[in-house]
Amino acid sequence: MSINMNTEMTRPSEHYPGGTPQHAPEPVPSEGKPAPRQASAGVWIVVGLAVVFLGGAIVYGLMSRAAAERRLEEVTKASAVPTVNVIHPAVTGVGAEIALPGNTQAFNETPIYARTNGYLKQWFVDIGQHVAKGQLMATIETPELDEQLQVSQANLKSAEADLALANTTSDRYQNLLKSDSVSKQETDVAVSGAAAKKAAVEAANANVRRLQQLQSFESVYAPFAGVVTERNTDIGALIDSGSPTASNTAKELYRIAAIDKLRVYVAVPETYAPAIRQGDTAALTLDEYQGQQFFGTITRNSSAIDPASRTLNVEVDVDNAAGKLLPGAYVFVHFKIPEQVRMLSVPANALLFRAQGLQVGVVRDGKVHLQNVTIGKDNGATLEIATGLTAEDAVILDPSDSLAEGQAVRVSNKGTVAR
Repeated sequence: MSINMNTEMTRPSEHYPGGTPQHAPEPVPSEGKPAPRQASAGVWIVVGLAVVFLGGAIVYGLMSRAAAERRLEEVTKASAVPTVNVIHPAVTGVGAEIALPGNTQAFNETPIYARTNGYLKQWFVDIGQHVAKGQLMATIETPELDEQLQVSQANLKSAEADLALANTTSDRYQNLLKSDSVSKQETDVAVSGAAAKKAAVEAANANVRRLQQLQSFESVYAPFAGVVTERNTDIGALIDSGSPTASNTAKELYRIAAIDKLRVYVAVPETYAPAIRQGDTAALTLDEYQGQQFFGTITRNSSAIDPASRTLNVEVDVDNAAGKLLPGAYVFVHFKIPEQVRMLSVPANALLFRAQGLQVGVVRDGKVHLQNVTIGKDNGATLEIATGLTAEDAVILDPSDSLAEGQAVRVSNKGTVAR
């Protein structure tokens, strides 16, 4: 028995190197049931892949959120920096001129009113028509005035007849007084009666002349040569004499303007008042005549500064024989001014009015510097700066009221030169 055991132990071909027989039969799973060890390994693989995918998704989401937050922070910081437009001061100087707005007016202009009551019988001129001095413009029908004149003339004849009788009586009494046929008292009464009748005749005659003069106003004549700019009546219209008042509803019949020569009134700032001299030539420009100039002469000024506007009222007369210029037109009048010191000019909308005084915002190295300035001359749309700026400064246009010293800004333009 021991021999058999040793024999079996000495048969190495029947064992695996690990001690398992080489030809040991494979375990056969029962029908319909998977092997437990293989099923467990597949589940763990699926779970592992799911964990890896989920972890990758979480990491990707965290990284995307962090990138979005960084972009939002950058955009927020960029939006917090205001954007400004800048301009470089313009250099003004020798031999300059100023252009100031003005309005043209007719050299003579007047409304035409009726001097008598009635109805418009006929008109002969219309708007835009040139008329000569003394030309008939319209006629007025005055039936009431005509009747009044007839009554007045009849009264005059009656007064003249009474005067003739009074003079005859006075002469007779004076002759009878020489022979003492009548008393001195009776003679004086006769003489005084004749004098009263004479005064009555003169009054009646004056009334006739007044009505005749009113009747002469039935015809409306042009007071001077010009052009008709308005016609405010028509045939059959009721005419009231005089000019309109609180108790009078009269209205003008015509308006005439003499436009062969025009007046232009200009408000010159006080700073330039000493440079305006009577007799100097001024040039006029209009938007409707681009590139064309009209020349006039400084004829007079008010010789006083208006305390409300601090300006000098100056009149420039312009010949207008060609009729190109129209009354009421808006023009620019160019005055030559003497040589002056060269200054820097900036737009008026670049100024900041602060408690520290007048300031402008200047961009230096991407930050705002509030610079105090002194105004040399005020030209309206532009200002000449006496001190505080250089031609290289980038001045902020339309600065915000909240603009602060050292504030970071972004420049949207390259900085053009002020004009």
